[in-house]
Amino acid sequence: MNDTSMRQLEIFTIRSPCKGICESNRKGYCKGCFRSRDERLHWLSMTDAQKHHVLYLCALRQRKLQLLAWQAISDHNQHETETTQTLQTAFDF
Repeated sequence: MNDTSMRQLEIFTIRSPCKGICESNRKGYCKGCFRSRDERLHWLSMTDAQKHHVLYLCALRQRKLQLLAWQAISDHNQHETETTQTLQTAFDF
C-alpha cells in the first residue's frame, strides 16, 4: 500500500465516539459517548453500517438526556414559581 491509499483509509475510518469518560449509568450506557456495554465491547468488530447505526443511537440517547434535563429545569422553575405565588398569597393581609 502506498502513502496515498493509507491516508484514504484513515479518512474513511469511523472513529470510536469514546470521550475518555468511561463511566456507565445504572442502565449500562456510557456517560461520555452514550454507547451500551455491548456496543463498546464489540465496536472494533462492527461493520461500518453497524457503527453508523450505533452513532445514530448515541445521538438519540444524548438528545433524550438533554430533553430530560430541560424538563427537570422546567419543572424546577415551575415549582419555584408556584412556591413564590403561594408565599405571596400567604403574605396578603
